[in-house]
Amino acid sequence: MMTLVTGATGFIGSVLVRDLLARGDRVRALVLPGEKTEPLERNGVGILRGDLTAPESISGVCKGVDTVYHLAGRVTDWGTKDQFYTAIYTATENLLNEAAGNASRFVYTSSIAAMGMGRHLKDIKETDEPRKSGVPYNDAKADAEELVRSFHESGSIGCVIVRPANVTGPGSVWVRDIVERMLKMPVPLFDRGRYSTSFVYVDSLVDGIIRAGTSKIAPGKAYHFRDDWHVSWKQYMNDLGAFIGKRPFGNIPYRAGWILGSVLEPLCSPFGMRPPVTRLAVSVMGRDNDVDTALARTELGWRTRISYDEAMQKIGDWVKATYGPVS
Repeated sequence: MMTLVTGATGFIGSVLVRDLLARGDRVRALVLPGEKTEPLERNGVGILRGDLTAPESISGVCKGVDTVYHLAGRVTDWGTKDQFYTAIYTATENLLNEAAGNASRFVYTSSIAAMGMGRHLKDIKETDEPRKSGVPYNDAKADAEELVRSFHESGSIGCVIVRPANVTGPGSVWVRDIVERMLKMPVPLFDRGRYSTSFVYVDSLVDGIIRAGTSKIAPGKAYHFRDDWHVSWKQYMNDLGAFIGKRPFGNIPYRAGWILGSVLEPLCSPFGMRPPVTRLAVSVMGRDNDVDTALARTELGWRTRISYDEAMQKIGDWVKATYGPVS
């Protein structure tokens, strides 16, 4: 099977490429001009260069492809609405136009954020409707999902939507960003860190993505992937901080954090400055986001592949190798 992967050099994409090759698929990677691709090329991955926001640069990338795995996007908690919509919605639309009539399946990696920020997502089902909140990442993902569904319903290409929970593992933003902030400044908990981290380990997620890309009954469906760990943000932040001799400091109530984010985002983001607090981060770390995963488990046979303790051992090894011993 010939597959095309966008975001192949990223945290999730690199693991997906590894596992696709391991199962015998031929893999092409669509990467930006100038992006380093030596590790991919050494493993026999075909390299295509183009910019998903410039349709003329990706003409023909889906010819001869069976399945498209679309992971590329803006993966951060801050930025302007235009930045998120260009990288998420416009890029997805351009790739869908290329895939329609060429590939037989399009697997779109969305996020549980598409189900709405600023509220608890606990027990939200895969069949529930996405909801906007005014948070640009949330809204762009929700609109992109609607676009993907429209292509599927038109019959032009079979589409599957994958909604990961908070993806962790060595090098994840939920590891790297928190560690780097702890090394520079106090990092508070939100709402006392009492809610679930709602993590999915990257290997478990990639297993789910491939199942969504190969299951005969998956097209037209959306699937949630979240590991069945019972770990609060307070526990995780203390466990992660222990690798560098740090711990969370202070607490920001949820409502105060949301208001702070609402004020700081429009002041900082247009000038390329990361706000100290964002609504997305507050919603992820200060609400219960344990979405329901029943459909992925029953239809795809998906399950958690690694325990929390095993995951933290791998994460700890990476943190120590990357940031050195605690002084």
